[in-house]
Amino acid sequence: MSTNNNVHSSEAGIPEGMTAAVLVVNGDKYPVIFPSHHTLLEVLREECKLTGTKHGCELGECGACAVLVDGKPVLSCLQITTAVIGKSIQTVEGLQQGNDLHPLQEAFADLGAAQCGYCSPGILMVAEALLKEEAKPGDEQIAEALSGNICRCTGYNRIIEAVKWAAAKKRGDGWRPDEALFMGDEIP
Repeated sequence: MSTNNNVHSSEAGIPEGMTAAVLVVNGDKYPVIFPSHHTLLEVLREECKLTGTKHGCELGECGACAVLVDGKPVLSCLQITTAVIGKSIQTVEGLQQGNDLHPLQEAFADLGAAQCGYCSPGILMVAEALLKEEAKPGDEQIAEALSGNICRCTGYNRIIEAVKWAAAKKRGDGWRPDEALFMGDEIP
């Protein structure tokens, strides 16, 4: 393969219109051959077998397909794969380290911020990008960062609280959401 991890069809007998490459996803190398017009979403799910990234609207409007490319959120349904060859790609599968959940995954599960879970991978990835840039984001910053992610099951309040809680966990402080979010309000 050439130095840019990309082999064109004329170089290796690959059929016209196909691209062979080695993608670096979650720190692992994935040798793939795919139609050159395929989106990153298609290649991640079909060639790399990483199905955590969800196939939502295909229009860049729901955010379910968000991944990180060189640490920045990208809607994989709109990103042509050939443009990210040689870049670092992170999917939701790359958050968990062994048996240890990422603080975002832990906070979402403990607080019940995810319901059906379809939107969660995209939300987690966008939130991860935010927390890499801002150690203590406020409600408005979180809402702005997640504004491209649609969740049809929640009212977003628990999602915002879970992101704040994950940020606190990453900082190592003891802040946690109000107990009423876990148990509900007392009956008068």
